[in-house]
Amino acid sequence: MPSTPVRGLVLTGGGARAAYQVGVLQALNRLRHEAQLAPGNPFQVITGTSAGGINAAALACSADDVDRAIQSLAEIWSGLHVDQVYRSDALGMIRTGARWLTMMSIGWVIARWVRQRPRSLLDNQPLGDLLRRMVALERLEDLLAEGHLRALAVTASSYSSGVHATFYQVAADSPQQPWVRSQRMALPCQFQHEHLLASAAIPFVFPAQALALQDRLEWFGDGSMRQTAPVSPAVHLGAERVLVIGAGRMHEPTSLQRPVPDDYPSVAQIGGHVMSSIFLDALSVDVERLRRINHTLGLLPAESRRHTPLRPVELLVIAPSQRLDDIAARHLSALPLSVRALLGGVGVEGEGSSARGAALASYLLFEADFTQELIRLGEADTLAQREAVLHFLRPAETADSVAG
Repeated sequence: MPSTPVRGLVLTGGGARAAYQVGVLQALNRLRHEAQLAPGNPFQVITGTSAGGINAAALACSADDVDRAIQSLAEIWSGLHVDQVYRSDALGMIRTGARWLTMMSIGWVIARWVRQRPRSLLDNQPLGDLLRRMVALERLEDLLAEGHLRALAVTASSYSSGVHATFYQVAADSPQQPWVRSQRMALPCQFQHEHLLASAAIPFVFPAQALALQDRLEWFGDGSMRQTAPVSPAVHLGAERVLVIGAGRMHEPTSLQRPVPDDYPSVAQIGGHVMSSIFLDALSVDVERLRRINHTLGLLPAESRRHTPLRPVELLVIAPSQRLDDIAARHLSALPLSVRALLGGVGVEGEGSSARGAALASYLLFEADFTQELIRLGEADTLAQREAVLHFLRPAETADSVAG
């Protein structure tokens, strides 16, 4: 008789790129209804990092009505503007971005600036306001107790101690032992919106958040930093099948020949490269590692598998089929003039095929023109994997099935 595996959802980081995840979820929900699969929340374990952590929390806090949750996410991301995420007015730019660039140019040695040094490039106070309307964390405890989901986990990284921390919440009557690995740990919490702000605090761009870690306060930033195993929290929390939704291409086709500029890279180009390293590289490595483990376990007889602590984890990865940098390059003019001027100061310029620094801008392009195109791409990429998605959503045929 088919068994019902514990399914996990992993939503990765990527700033404005996380709109892609919403398109994937919309298409997945459509396929689920068309196939008349079991109603209710298909993901018992939901984990996320950075902007993916915000999407994860929004889903978890409406786990009793997934249709409504996905529709709400789609409405928010489809109508998004930068001023809902960070201050883009002239005064806001002067108070944060312009001051930051000034500090970078004249140094930190001038006493009056040292006394009032800026904390980040941008002021994301509007995001805090949006989260309080968007994510009903007060519902989470009851939803866990009622069995609508097993766990929510969100990851952040401590600037204070260097610890990579996964915060998780489970039902009170189903305790989960914390786990510790090299330079990363997990601990239970009662989620607050500050956890989400911390996880989504892109380094240098958004301010760090103070969170309690083992009875002390530490300053946390984006959870994608030092995240060597993005899929790990879902597995630790019991997921047997895991859907991973990325926010960038997993592998760049070698056949794509792109023009390579021969002049010295701008700050924006270097920043975009760093952002890609933070948000994209660890996921590819972790997925490859898990697939190797699955393959190795698949070679062992059942008796041997019962004597190893490792277990197969079925993976489905959906990631953009197009370069999001290129899509962002077509929408740079959608940014407010003040934001374009700020980004221009670090080398973001042009538009379309002649754009420079679009990779960096793509993480900050919280504008409907860009996010709607990403949502459409997420839908198309998911429908292109229709059979794999339906296999993921259906009950398991055998307890020993192993993904490749």
